[in-house]
Amino acid sequence: MAALICGSLAFDTIMDFQGRFAEQILPDQLHILNVSFLVPALRRDFGGCAGNIAYSLKLLGGNPLPMATVGSDGRGYLARLESLGIDTAYVREVGDTYTAQAMIMTDRDNNQITAFHPGAMMQAHVTRVERRPDVKLGIISPDGRDAMLQHAQQFADCGIPFVFDPGQGLPMFEGPELARFIEQASWVTVNDYEGKMLCERTGWSNAEISRRVKGLVVTRGSEGCDVWIDGEKVHVPPVQAREIVDPTGCGDAWRGALLHGLEQDLPLLRCAELGNRVGAIKIASRGPQNYSLADL
Repeated sequence: MAALICGSLAFDTIMDFQGRFAEQILPDQLHILNVSFLVPALRRDFGGCAGNIAYSLKLLGGNPLPMATVGSDGRGYLARLESLGIDTAYVREVGDTYTAQAMIMTDRDNNQITAFHPGAMMQAHVTRVERRPDVKLGIISPDGRDAMLQHAQQFADCGIPFVFDPGQGLPMFEGPELARFIEQASWVTVNDYEGKMLCERTGWSNAEISRRVKGLVVTRGSEGCDVWIDGEKVHVPPVQAREIVDPTGCGDAWRGALLHGLEQDLPLLRCAELGNRVGAIKIASRGPQNYSLADL
């Protein structure tokens, strides 16, 4: 069976700042903010939520189908996916723009500042979700606004259960739109910050959201995650990482593991435990798609 992964393909330019952002940004001077960060280390990686989730799911033996767009500079990304054995049938090339680009700066405390250029991602809505016999489930991850709205509706129309994972795209939507996503979805995943925003905008508590879906998971980074089912919360403890090298892509690695567990019809708690394990492995490697699961 396969999982349809709606989201972005992007090139990540990752920079390491050896100081702390908190020491460079003066809280009482934010109205005239003008700072510069020296970044001795810089690299370019394959990234984007759809690509990262697909990479994680493929490592676990799943069959990911990324649904995304690349620009005129995206041929190398297509070759990368194909070399990993990932089907690119739903990846569309847009010739008059660049592939999405993320510029990510990480400080010594693993805080991050990200600038994102959507590029070809803004045309992701042109590709439609349609019934396919081997597609068992899907995920709506951060993407163009129209794509997220339309793909969620198309999943619902096709009767394909899906995970709503708004991520950094959550601020694009108002309360009624977010409520509609939840009503269409089978599962919802957010991090702690996004979870608070989701509750604030919908007016629903975590318990109330969990009663509208099969389950809600709130990830808490190094503190593990909370799984909410039918209004009841169970905390899933973290897995200790061998070392902390780079947090970029940890959430996507977690979501790839979640999809793999759901494909296997595992209980949501087991899926979350697997996600914590894969996230701990990923954080010990640089870049979102450079780790292996030999230690799983």
